[in-house]
Amino acid sequence: MVAMHILSAAEMQACDRATTDRYGIPSIELMRAAALAVASFARAEFPQARRVTVLCGTGNNGGDGMMAARLLAEGGLDVTVLLLGATARLKGDAAMAWSELAGARRVAVLIAAEAADLEKHRSALAADLIVDAVLGTGFLPPLRGMALAAREWLTGCTAPILAVDLPSGWPADAAEAMLDSPVYPADAVVTFTAPKPAHVFGALTRRWDQPVVVAPIGSPEAAIVSALHLDWAGSSLALAQAPRAFAANKGSFGHVLVVGGSFGWVGGKAGAPAMAALAALRAGAGLVTAAVPGPALPVVAAFAPELMTWPLAATEAGQIAVKNLDEAQLAALLAGKTVLALGPGMGQSEETAKFAAGLLAAAKMPAVLDADALNILAARPALIGKMAKGRTLVLTPHPGEMARLVGGTAAEVQANRLGVARTFAQRFGVTLVLKGARTLVAHPDGRVAVNTSGNPGMAKGGSGDVLTGLIAGLLAQYPANPARAVEAAVHLHGLAADLAVRAADEHTLLATDSLALLARAFRSRGHAVAPEGPNRYVCLQGHGPEQESRANSGDFHENQEKLPTRCAHEPRRR
Repeated sequence: MVAMHILSAAEMQACDRATTDRYGIPSIELMRAAALAVASFARAEFPQARRVTVLCGTGNNGGDGMMAARLLAEGGLDVTVLLLGATARLKGDAAMAWSELAGARRVAVLIAAEAADLEKHRSALAADLIVDAVLGTGFLPPLRGMALAAREWLTGCTAPILAVDLPSGWPADAAEAMLDSPVYPADAVVTFTAPKPAHVFGALTRRWDQPVVVAPIGSPEAAIVSALHLDWAGSSLALAQAPRAFAANKGSFGHVLVVGGSFGWVGGKAGAPAMAALAALRAGAGLVTAAVPGPALPVVAAFAPELMTWPLAATEAGQIAVKNLDEAQLAALLAGKTVLALGPGMGQSEETAKFAAGLLAAAKMPAVLDADALNILAARPALIGKMAKGRTLVLTPHPGEMARLVGGTAAEVQANRLGVARTFAQRFGVTLVLKGARTLVAHPDGRVAVNTSGNPGMAKGGSGDVLTGLIAGLLAQYPANPARAVEAAVHLHGLAADLAVRAADEHTLLATDSLALLARAFRSRGHAVAPEGPNRYVCLQGHGPEQESRANSGDFHENQEKLPTRCAHEPRRR
């Protein structure tokens, strides 16, 4: 799929206007399409729900909810619509949606014109599903009036809540993970056309594994325009899913050189380069060589028979010695290699630091730097821009490493992740992968991709080494498209971990468990609009393959075949 842009609230409103004014799609039809998406998703995600209460505001978000309520009732559900506010406040498309509720079968219509009325309608909370269609993208904080009163009225309700567009009270442009102000709880979110900053940065649902999806409702690509220079990293997954040429051979997919590791009295870190090398192989690189200190070689070689190894001279402490920069030895090491991954488990001794700087200067190929390579560069910041000239240079810091690179603190980095990543990438001409919840991929041109896959189980040693290998492996295969290759690698890393957690538990997840699920991540179709048409969600987070059976359960009205029926990361069926 093409890059999915992240739009501000104002840009989303401009997109809707352009869709109607320039491309001739009436706004009421956009509302009908949004309602179809909500109703279909509600049936797919909550198939056991028979009683549904739809909370509607008096704006267009409420109109979406009213139309979805009518569709759910036509599908055989018992639906209650509770309007929060006087009917006199309904205008335009929302007023039309309200009028269409008149006479709808299986729909009970209630009105709470003021807060005191809510107590009379407490029976509406005895539902199997609550649909929050109170406030949407146009909301500006704080939550007030009937919306705030209804939020308090919901306290103690045990039914799952499906948010239309956004959980009410959450500003679309908010880039924070959590808010201090009151918001409606949510167990799933359906938005339309394109994500807004809150959809990719905010913890919108009660758990990280609950779905946040985007439904196309008819706006053409030309109308989806943004100046934020923010994209969703999952869009690049399509690059990694392209079929390979029939006559391809291992030389067609590059040769990754992983350099790192240590093994001696200062400690053993042979597993780090081994995991990175194995990940590069799993990502599809044609050949992978792990160059490690001689004492670490047996450990790395035992990891997988497919790995090639190269012994490096070691210091007495078991780290990489500077003598490896011998011209003839270095030429032999670099011969035929197309991507360098440097740093995992390497250590930071003076000799090793000199070797790393010399290797980077000699190897003109694309390079991925992680762990100790980043810390070595942090002490020599002038080298970064110099090493980036004329090639792709990818840096993969966690917040602590990023703080050392910029000469600040981890807290300062976390307080302004987007600004720090973007500024650094532009200043030094590098691709910066700032790891963490919602990993950012910042490019030299100022564009930033936000990744929404991944889970707390990844906060464990080895995850960064696996990511380094995945990035190197995809760079080796797609040298002409390095930006998308890096984004795809970051997204695949998180998606494979999400699948692994579903098979185990986030507490027990190991970095290598993700590699075991990488094949299923590669085959995922839940993060892309289906090629056969627009009737498919783009799932930003939260779903796994088991969702397919839920999505296909239950009967719906006669238009069911026209509606999106899945938003899972399900593997392709062959």
